[in-house]
Amino acid sequence: MEEVKLHQHIEKVHPEEHSRILKSGGNGAGNPLPPNSTHQHPTPPKTLPSPTQSHTGTPVAHTCSQCGKSFKSKSLLTIHERTHTGERPYHCSLCGNSFKCKSHLMVHQRVHTGERPYHCSQCGKSFSQSSCLKSHQQTHTGESPFQCSQCGKSFTTAAYLRIHTRIHTGERPYHCSQCEKKFSHSNSLTVHQQIHKVERPYHCLKCGKTFRSPTHLVHHQRTHTGERPYHCSQCGKSFNRSSSLTVHQRIHTGEHPYQCSQCGKSFKHSSSLRKHQRIHTGERPYHCPTCGKSFTSTTHLNNHQRIHTGERPFHCSTCGKSFKQSSSLTVHQRIHTGERPYHCDQCGKSFKQSSSLRTHQQIHTGERPYHCPTCSKSFSHWNAFNSHQQIHTEDYLFHCFQCGKSFSKSNAFNEHQQNCTEECPPLSS
Repeated sequence: MEEVKLHQHIEKVHPEEHSRILKSGGNGAGNPLPPNSTHQHPTPPKTLPSPTQSHTGTPVAHTCSQCGKSFKSKSLLTIHERTHTGERPYHCSLCGNSFKCKSHLMVHQRVHTGERPYHCSQCGKSFSQSSCLKSHQQTHTGESPFQCSQCGKSFTTAAYLRIHTRIHTGERPYHCSQCEKKFSHSNSLTVHQQIHKVERPYHCLKCGKTFRSPTHLVHHQRTHTGERPYHCSQCGKSFNRSSSLTVHQRIHTGEHPYQCSQCGKSFKHSSSLRKHQRIHTGERPYHCPTCGKSFTSTTHLNNHQRIHTGERPFHCSTCGKSFKQSSSLTVHQRIHTGERPYHCDQCGKSFKQSSSLRTHQQIHTGERPYHCPTCSKSFSHWNAFNSHQQIHTEDYLFHCFQCGKSFSKSNAFNEHQQNCTEECPPLSS
């Protein structure tokens, strides 16, 4: 019986190997074929239909009752159904992240182990998943074989194309079982389902905010106490969460463990990768209830909503200045502390913002990424490019009311005004 099963398996799953065995006079179990058999017309053993086949021999479709999708096996259907239910039964013991299937957990664990078993033969770059390697290899060939028939946009994977086409079709296959709301992306459904998880028994005595777990409450309370128990051994910076320290340390190590399979870009944080991937898919799941504008992340939505509310919740304890975004406050505070955490490895110059460092590095590289479409002149700074364009448009924004002269730059206008009252007579009427 075992021999029969093995023979069936090889014939079905490995047809090339089955053909080779027949030619060499074997039956797939290491034994010669029965004497009455021929190489050309082997008689298959009589068997009952497999669980994936009907009595007529046609495959049995395992269909999803939510979206109608069909699968070859019950196990594949079970995994798919978790996209609708939000169930993630496989948990990472190191960071608590959970997954729909065991294989996803195994791939995720490579983030912690650093294992990247798939190597590019062209450039030596290594990846944690074979799919990431395949997509990366297309950056060498320039291949994007999956093209949208509606808008012509092309993608490196069929999965990205499928997600993208939902923009055109309006398809929303992921349904919330609680409120019947529909979504075009499974992760949008996962985000939405948090709304229904109303049980938050842990209360902050300071501000009344509620949380699902005591761990989340403890993390929150540190925003009131200022406690930052996790310290970076490299630079001494401290954090209120161990996960924040882990992400910060990647600044020093240069580690970017989360990789985009579409373009090969890598990120320090998994959430940064998820946000980035929305550039490729066009997904903007967060909507402003006031004006309807949509955003790729809750952070961008919250920042936008402050335009409507006028809220500036981030206050400088030194000078009292307030800001709409915490990142703006962080940069501002460096005026008081003198901190300049971004260093140029070429000349040692340091900067308050990473964007300032990037702009500075163009001095060393000679890079001039801003090109004038009118005269082809190029610039290393956006401000210089912007000022230059006013030469072509004659867009002189600053006008002297004493003498009628106009200027494109505020500093030239201010300098002129200091002398104009003494040297320039008023315009005659």
